[in-house]
Amino acid sequence: MHVSPRRPPPVLILALTTLLAGSGVTLAATPAAATGAATVSATAGWTATWAASPQRPGVNYTPNWSEQGFANQTIRQVVRISVGGGAARVRLSNVYGDAPLRVTGATVARTLKGAAIRPGSLRHLTVKRARSFTIPAGAELASDPVPLRLGALESVTVTFYLAAPTGPATYHAQAMATSYRSGGDHRADGGGAAFTQTSQSWYYLSGVDVIAAPRRDGVVAFGDSLTDGYGAGFGADNRYPDELAERLVAEGRPRAVINQGIGGNRVTVDSAWLGDKATSRFRRDVLGQPGVGTVVILEGINDIGMSEAPSPLGAPPTEVSAAELIAAHRDLIRQARAGGLRVIGATLPPMKGSRYHTARGEAKRDEVNTWIRTSGEYDAVADLDRALASPADEDRLDPAFDSGDHLHPNDAGYRAMARAVTPADLG
Repeated sequence: MHVSPRRPPPVLILALTTLLAGSGVTLAATPAAATGAATVSATAGWTATWAASPQRPGVNYTPNWSEQGFANQTIRQVVRISVGGGAARVRLSNVYGDAPLRVTGATVARTLKGAAIRPGSLRHLTVKRARSFTIPAGAELASDPVPLRLGALESVTVTFYLAAPTGPATYHAQAMATSYRSGGDHRADGGGAAFTQTSQSWYYLSGVDVIAAPRRDGVVAFGDSLTDGYGAGFGADNRYPDELAERLVAEGRPRAVINQGIGGNRVTVDSAWLGDKATSRFRRDVLGQPGVGTVVILEGINDIGMSEAPSPLGAPPTEVSAAELIAAHRDLIRQARAGGLRVIGATLPPMKGSRYHTARGEAKRDEVNTWIRTSGEYDAVADLDRALASPADEDRLDPAFDSGDHLHPNDAGYRAMARAVTPADLG
């Protein structure tokens, strides 16, 4: 018998009031929220410049450390931000933890190479000016701000030392990047020699925010593995949200683009390991991000595909009709508009030749795509289906864009996806 995954307790954001010494930036207080959403006030001037959607600890398509957790170990993680600023803060998530998470100490720095950091850039993270802090089970916590000037598209290294056993760890399964682990306390190491163990997931790290001026409203790319970036070159930051951020910088109109994709995620069905359904996690992963004004929704291929070819990680096997999928998209649109966001719908790319493809599934995809294109319910449409289709067979990925599984794009395909998003449609 299938047991539904345990719902997390209400998510608590602890946003803190701090004066940045010597920076001239003062932050207003933000009330704690226990609303089931990771709500972070945008009134303090923060913009999310990088984010990853939290997932429950467990097995996944790649081996990971989430089930065993950590004890007397240091975790070092490198992420590339989309826009820069003169001050930064880091968000850590324990939303799927079953006990409080004690962080003995944490740092943030500009990345040099691999696990090494740029000399002179290390900053100790604090919460209420204390270097050690605890994140309650079911909570996400934002650090105090630090004066650290970061540039657009720069890589940032976040390191934290966990002395006490953590238990299973909230994480993001498919980082498409390297995370590092060492024994003992190496949070302030400038070099990377101690970090001899690696993983392809992110742990506890859910966001990096900056104060940027002038600030344009950010964009959330919300979806499944097609947004998460499966099939892109490993460690190369070639997911489509990365490519979109690069395009906007190159065109002289930089703005934050954050990736809230989860591999295997579905719009209508919860999974213990592939994330809460999109309609449930939208509030936390989209509306809870500071400084955003637009969301691009690319979700549904797994609802269709797992109706035809269930994944062992995606239990339970559930039949989802095109009508049910469209109704769920309408729910996402309502949530976005209620949160004051502009909402862009992305059509579902071709899947012929993949394990998901059947005649019945293709008919569902066509019906959903026709609704996205013609209903007028989205503020704008990014037609990824047409952007990625083969000239010889519109139901198949262009071979030039195919990573090899006939479902996920390669680097060239992710660049084509970014080109299919019209900057003017972002608002």
